[in-house]
Amino acid sequence: MLGSNQFRGMFLGTISALSMFLVGGSVWCDYAQDWQVTFQDPASPLMEGIINLHHDIMFFMFVIAGVVFWMLGRTLYLFNHKRNEVPSRNTHGTTLEIVWTVTPSILLMIIAVPSFALLYSLEEVIDPAITMKAIGRQWYWSYEYSDYMGDDGEPIQFDSYMIPDDELEPGQLRLLEVDNRVVLPTDTHIRVLVTGGDVLHSWAVPSLAVKMDAVPGRLNQVSLFIHREGVYYGQCSELCGVNHGFMPIVVEAVPVKDYIAWVAEQIASA
Repeated sequence: MLGSNQFRGMFLGTISALSMFLVGGSVWCDYAQDWQVTFQDPASPLMEGIINLHHDIMFFMFVIAGVVFWMLGRTLYLFNHKRNEVPSRNTHGTTLEIVWTVTPSILLMIIAVPSFALLYSLEEVIDPAITMKAIGRQWYWSYEYSDYMGDDGEPIQFDSYMIPDDELEPGQLRLLEVDNRVVLPTDTHIRVLVTGGDVLHSWAVPSLAVKMDAVPGRLNQVSLFIHREGVYYGQCSELCGVNHGFMPIVVEAVPVKDYIAWVAEQIASA
């Protein structure tokens, strides 16, 4: 049997370990976890809207599934000559037909209201403060910040390659870390222009509700508004060749003042 002091020590140790995990560990789910079946934690209002809409639709789905399975269960249970010696001879019911036609229509209209609002928000483009261009290549990403020009008249631009396994440092994520991260400010309207340099790619970051095809010869546009600091991971989501699974995307969201310092550093180094 454990004494009171031993039990108290184990309890305090557990609470301390849990606190260290919550404060210093992986508090936010901003990259894919092992055996994950849910969404990554949202970092933008659009992702919050997508998750909320999903939960609302799942509620209706469980209610409908419960009613359907209850009716099937009752049918299987009663469809027996011992339990129902005199079967019903009704071939149709007008009231029942009206109910199971009108009810789904009302549910679809209820679901359509937030769905259309979310679709409109996804396509809405608010006057951006920053424009960043992402170019998909076999098999890495090129980024360009055309708002800032160096002394040579060239914008800030760099390539982003995946870090190989033998160069990973402790704590870095396999197949997700890159040598040059995309740095963007929080609480700022950002426009991302996406295109492809050779074949089809797709610039996707789940926590930011972004998945935009990178099509050669075409310039697609998506808006971002990141409301919390963090590092967000994504991957190319369009089959683009043998190394399709080895071109990750890493977006680092920082305060505006840190972003300005990063831009100044990039201009100076260029």
